[in-house]
Amino acid sequence: MRIAVVTGASSGMGREFVRQIGYFYRDLDEIWVISRRKQRLERLREKSRTPLRIFDGDLQKKHIYQHYHSELKEWHPEVRMLVNAAGFGKSGSFVQIAAEGKKLQTDMINLNCTALTRMIQLTLPFMKKGGRIINLASAAAFCPQNGFAVYAATKAYVLSLSRALSSELRSKGIIVTAVCPGPVNTEFFKVSGELTSPLKKLTVVKASAVVRKALKDSRKRREVSVFGVPMKAVRIGARILPHRLILRTEELL
Repeated sequence: MRIAVVTGASSGMGREFVRQIGYFYRDLDEIWVISRRKQRLERLREKSRTPLRIFDGDLQKKHIYQHYHSELKEWHPEVRMLVNAAGFGKSGSFVQIAAEGKKLQTDMINLNCTALTRMIQLTLPFMKKGGRIINLASAAAFCPQNGFAVYAATKAYVLSLSRALSSELRSKGIIVTAVCPGPVNTEFFKVSGELTSPLKKLTVVKASAVVRKALKDSRKRREVSVFGVPMKAVRIGARILPHRLILRTEELL
């Protein structure tokens, strides 16, 4: 059995990956989709060109990993692609977010970092040469961000881990790509808070375009996928400018 696995599959980038993977791989038997919102996954299954196997559960709970691992051991599939798209962010100063909810920031770390790492650990033994891992990072990974401190830090972890894994797994023929978009037109901002920066509003892009490029970049064996000229400029700026200067500039925007 040949499968792809997508976390955060009920909305946003994860859902878009499910829609497009069936065109990227023509020979998949199933796509295993993981999310808390079962009804959305069932609606997605009705429209999918590839059969979906639903795992409804919270990636911050142990039972979802137990269920997933037991299915892997029972079916022994070849995982052609793992997409780690589950995650969330919250904007505001560190103190403001802590006052809003004591667990918000640690939950961000648990879902964006710990869950992603656990999914890779469980899935790697079922991947062969030619397998692919796509991790959803963010342009926020390129440097620290005022008002997005914990989120940016979690995405820096995802980017760093992805690049290291790309190096470690190259000899096994497994390709790892970190996707680093800027603002994407998804439900993300309903949780994180709406964009207030006029500059960031101008750079919002469609999820379908970001995912299409991510799949193409994975096919080209690229470690990092960055969509659009503005985010490519951000990446270059983060490399050459002192981060202290960038943080001060953010305060003025």
